[in-house]
Amino acid sequence: MTKRKDIQNESLAEIAIDPDVLAKELSVELEIDPLEQIDKDGFSRGTLDKNLECDEALKLLKGDREQRIQGLRIFCEYRDKRSFPLLLPLLDQPCPVERMSAVYALGRNPFPSAVEKLVSLLETDDNAYVRRATAWSLANYDNEIVLKPLINSLKNDVASVRLWSSSSLAEIGSTSSFNAQLAAEQLLISLKIDNEPVVRSNCIWSLCRLFEKLNEISQESFVDECTKIALFDKEPSVMEEAKTALDSMGMKGFYK
Repeated sequence: MTKRKDIQNESLAEIAIDPDVLAKELSVELEIDPLEQIDKDGFSRGTLDKNLECDEALKLLKGDREQRIQGLRIFCEYRDKRSFPLLLPLLDQPCPVERMSAVYALGRNPFPSAVEKLVSLLETDDNAYVRRATAWSLANYDNEIVLKPLINSLKNDVASVRLWSSSSLAEIGSTSSFNAQLAAEQLLISLKIDNEPVVRSNCIWSLCRLFEKLNEISQESFVDECTKIALFDKEPSVMEEAKTALDSMGMKGFYK
């Protein structure tokens, strides 16, 4: 499906965001997406093996703000248990670039004791970029407390946070039939009412991921909604996503 956000394979190693963009606490609806502002010269790659690069990153995390951001970029790529004591305090930094980068690093380096702080950021941080990063990172935490905050974000937050929340709900929902059912209830609602086509498309992808774990009523509701979308939706991208979903479930004839 073309509109999905592939959480497991998303590369974050070269995130290099202009500090001035986030320092001004600009709206997430800006035309330029900071995650697309990649600085390929942010830090050297290929000159050190992983262990040496992580050693250097640990030193950078103890430095000034610019050094910490450089270190965080490295831990957006590599996993190292030694990073946790240095990553967690950075979630409280006043600079949103640092908070966001630390959140991504904790997504690559998931530590169970970080989950409550990450959930708190998703619920209360006043910067939408930070909340979006948290919605992404929480997909890597199977703690039961993350499900409802992600559902609430899909219901209430800005579009880009809703988008990543819908993706993460597919990951968290897949851990059990109970979680799948709870996640699917909101995904189905958002599929019907969300005003952003990309969010609706991602809801379809997530529901496909959860389909086998859903009860019969939810499965039928999803198929019915996809059929309506495939036949009548005004958004071509959502219509195509619904058709792809029906095809994947062996129901191509439903929209012919």
